[in-house]
Amino acid sequence: MVDYLIVGLGLAGIAFCERLEQQGRTFSVINDDSQTSSNIAGGLYNPVLLKRFSLAWKADEQLKMILPFYKNLEDKLKITLDYKVPVLRIFASVEEQNLWFEAADKKKLQPYLSTKLLDNNNPCIKAPFGFGEVLHTGRVDTKVLAKAYSGYLSKKKLLDPETFNFDELKIGTDYFSYRTIKAKRIVFATGYGLKSNKYFNYLPLNGTKGELLTINAPLLKEERVIKSSVFIIPVGNNLYRIGATYKWKDKSNEPTLEARRELKAKLDTFLNCDYKIVNHVAGIRPAVADRRPLVGKHPVYNHMYLLNGFGSRGVMIAPYASRQLLEFIENGRVIDPEMDISRYDKDYIEV
Repeated sequence: MVDYLIVGLGLAGIAFCERLEQQGRTFSVINDDSQTSSNIAGGLYNPVLLKRFSLAWKADEQLKMILPFYKNLEDKLKITLDYKVPVLRIFASVEEQNLWFEAADKKKLQPYLSTKLLDNNNPCIKAPFGFGEVLHTGRVDTKVLAKAYSGYLSKKKLLDPETFNFDELKIGTDYFSYRTIKAKRIVFATGYGLKSNKYFNYLPLNGTKGELLTINAPLLKEERVIKSSVFIIPVGNNLYRIGATYKWKDKSNEPTLEARRELKAKLDTFLNCDYKIVNHVAGIRPAVADRRPLVGKHPVYNHMYLLNGFGSRGVMIAPYASRQLLEFIENGRVIDPEMDISRYDKDYIEV
């Protein structure tokens, strides 16, 4: 019997596996790759919401965790994941410059917003009013992480690459059994796959479809992330990721011509050089109505848990939320009430 059965191996599942390994707990993982948001994510970690110049939820606590967390993964998997890259926000006007400097004067934002106005020296970028720089930013290569971690678990015979069949889950008084696996606890970390989970689908996980382009732009020569109406994220070899869209109705993982046109139109407003689109991907972000994660224990079934709802900020939230969940399970520590799924207990209808 293992201590944990984990269903799902996106950023949430990977982060929880890491916490378990650090604590010497035993586990098995089931993951069928049906949810692609972690694989196609831009992977930025950025403490500031650049649309409103405000601090992201729990940004201080999350930033303290992510650097050692991803460094540990790099060392263990012998790969490079964390790229320290500046994020520059294009100013559209003098008024926007003033709003930036007003925000930078606020105590909570002072560590993260540079008060130095940066001039634009890149002829391929249209930024007549210059840039503001966000500090303590970077990019985690989530696709490389997902592939390497899946391989790591496979070698240890801890990963079953199958579709989880809820009809085969048997719930005992103090254990769960699934085919040949017996586990003391089960944790679902399936992203948007939560919608087909009969134990947790009462929760308000809406899901937003995000699409990104990859372009080849040899003349751009930009090593910083540039943010205007979309992000330009350098990934090396003259390649840049462009994104992302936010669509609430379409729940497919298929790229659309509409999104391609939207991203290209927005990019063309501030990119001033030739480029070629070389890739186009899509995925469903596990977004929640109140914009907070879904973490905690099932309202009826003991030892059944959820780790989900990270939205577009999974790189930052995953280390933080996974630690909270494990400390809740193992040590009885209270989960942050803003993300504890008990806030939706009233909506639960018994399976």
